[in-house]
Amino acid sequence: MAAEQDQVPLNAIRVFLTIAREGSVTRAAAALGTTQSSVSRYLAVLQDYFGTDLVERRGRRSELTEFGRLFVNTIAEPLDTVCFTATRMRRRNRPDANRIVVRTSLSTFAHSFLIPNLQAFSAETGGVIVDVISSLSPPTSSDNFDILITRDLSIIEPADDWEIYNEELVCVGSPNHVAGKSLSIVRSMPILNITSRPDILPTWLRAMNLAAKDIKSGARYDHNYLALPAVITGKCLLVAPEIIVSDLVRGGVLQVIPGSRTSSGMQYRAYAVDRSNNPEVARAFCRWVARLCKKAAISEAA
Repeated sequence: MAAEQDQVPLNAIRVFLTIAREGSVTRAAAALGTTQSSVSRYLAVLQDYFGTDLVERRGRRSELTEFGRLFVNTIAEPLDTVCFTATRMRRRNRPDANRIVVRTSLSTFAHSFLIPNLQAFSAETGGVIVDVISSLSPPTSSDNFDILITRDLSIIEPADDWEIYNEELVCVGSPNHVAGKSLSIVRSMPILNITSRPDILPTWLRAMNLAAKDIKSGARYDHNYLALPAVITGKCLLVAPEIIVSDLVRGGVLQVIPGSRTSSGMQYRAYAVDRSNNPEVARAFCRWVARLCKKAAISEAA
């Protein structure tokens, strides 16, 4: 009995915070969907636990005592955080039990590699629907997603993570223009610029022992997926992550210039956030995409 009396009356604390917020026992009862007498009993339990009054009547209003104000100011924010977190992590009665949201900062990776393979994941998992959204903004704990795939963003909330790809760069062009040519072709044929990845070209040039003055600068595009049609149909070159052009190379649409492969030093990672509504499916997806990228990397090396 003594142990039970020492237990913190959490339900009574929740009711007391509602009284403090609403300003009266009557309005607190209405907000909680219960009776005034029930609210009064919870208040009595909490006051008995503390051994002092928390509320005093002032006409129709219930005003907090000095002790009551101190307690409210101390616990209101932490309890709100607990309730918010519990709501976000709730897994019972969820409407989208067979759906996950993948957020990525790698739009071309998603467009060229991830999305074309999603049907295989859906088939393996009994029809799971995968929504894909792209954003270059750092994610927050209030954003709605189950998985983050990124190269350069950090995640500040609890999550399991997987290393899925160590980025390799290659220079590619249309076979009509680069077939049988050596790396020296980069001195005469313009190389497209990708403004969302300003790091790629300088990194590749250093690895090839070239300087900016040694190449012809071509047209600018925001993303690699916008540049791919240009390099496929035009007389120009593109330095890009090998994983996003590998299918086009295997299909004979693009050709890798011999000797142009190098590491960018960048790493793609997948994060399954703890607050996901479908944590097991999210982790299964991360394991699947890691296997998919590993298979692609082995194919590239061969």
